[in-house]
Amino acid sequence: MGLNDTPVSERIQVGFFGCVNAGKSSLINAITGQKVSVVSDKRGTTTDPVVKTMELGELGPVVLIDTPGFNDDSDIGELRVKRTQEMFDRADLAVIVADAGSFSDKKEKEYIITFADKCRENKKPFLIAVNKADKKEESIPEASFKGDIHIHKVSALSGYGIHELKEAIIKLGDSLSKKRMQENLMVSDLIHTGDSVLLVIPLDESAPKGRLILPQQQVIRDVLETGGHAICIKDTELKALFDSNPSWYDKEDNEKNSTSDKGKVYDHIKPALVVTDSQVFKQVADIVPEHIPLTSFSIIMARYKGSLKAQIAGAMVIDSIEDGDTVLVAEGCTHHRHCEDIGTVKLPAMIRKYTGKNINVESSSGHGYPEDLSKYKLILHCGGCMLGEQEIQSRMRYAKDRSVPITNYGIAIAYMSGILKRSVAPLPEIKLG
Repeated sequence: MGLNDTPVSERIQVGFFGCVNAGKSSLINAITGQKVSVVSDKRGTTTDPVVKTMELGELGPVVLIDTPGFNDDSDIGELRVKRTQEMFDRADLAVIVADAGSFSDKKEKEYIITFADKCRENKKPFLIAVNKADKKEESIPEASFKGDIHIHKVSALSGYGIHELKEAIIKLGDSLSKKRMQENLMVSDLIHTGDSVLLVIPLDESAPKGRLILPQQQVIRDVLETGGHAICIKDTELKALFDSNPSWYDKEDNEKNSTSDKGKVYDHIKPALVVTDSQVFKQVADIVPEHIPLTSFSIIMARYKGSLKAQIAGAMVIDSIEDGDTVLVAEGCTHHRHCEDIGTVKLPAMIRKYTGKNINVESSSGHGYPEDLSKYKLILHCGGCMLGEQEIQSRMRYAKDRSVPITNYGIAIAYMSGILKRSVAPLPEIKLG
């Protein structure tokens, strides 16, 4: 897989925001040296967000997002502003673009300052690019902004300051990327060099033909980078594998051969950890003995996206569901749903059976997300592998602010199957009584 094949969800996503006609599109074109966005002297040329995947210097694969002006007052301006808000939720870092003359306009100045405050409130790294600096001589009122800010005077037309702005974006993105590598853990801290990790991967009609889904690929890579052995097996062959290795059922033998000495390479393949697809969670739990740590790809993804604790709490709300409650099934990607779809068919059926209640189910997919969450008792979210961390975190905050609990498919399945406590036991940050 080359750099250009890096999934969008794993790229740093850089959003360009600003007032109408500030020169956002021209600035993106100048930074990339490509005609990424249409530019025109006509006010409000960018009517919909433009999303471009590419490489940006040493930062590597990124997503650049061009947005409509956040002060669009045209006939459909409200819809455009809404789309800009969606892109804000998605962006990892923001470049706030201001026309050099906008600081002399009180209203536009307030827009810029308010947006900078919004970035800070959402803990979103940002910098300010003052465009058209070759035409305007107005000083930039740094004192108008709270805290430390990074202001760059540039000109998309002449190229003035573009290189410095690009380097600043790369530096900010690289810092964010390194922070994520340190904080966003999958399984690397759960295993040691030489450990074997058994990955249970069903190949049924819901599995994509000819490939593995992203969480499976990511966990395999994480195991290999840690120096472990990733052993993949279908769920239908799991029992035979354990039966052919009877010592795996022996707790004392397991402890005797455990990898307690970090860094030591062992020559056995007894799994130090089992990670399973959520749809066969209960079947796998019945086969894998209690002394072997067990979790799921969904739980690992929630951990990786930084939302695990909140989603565990959300799963426990299932017990309070009543007749007539509405559950939202939210998926981060769009795909053809078949008759045994996990989100819209299997999970709702499981909830109805578990609770004995008749629930209503609504669904959303892709980057679309309901604006009004007030009618939902619970949100069942997919693992979010196709959504960036910022977008997942924005959805979590949005639900929390409206007091709507949220959980993901795998955590809900583990809870209703009575194995949630066991499935999070390998994770040191989670303690369930």
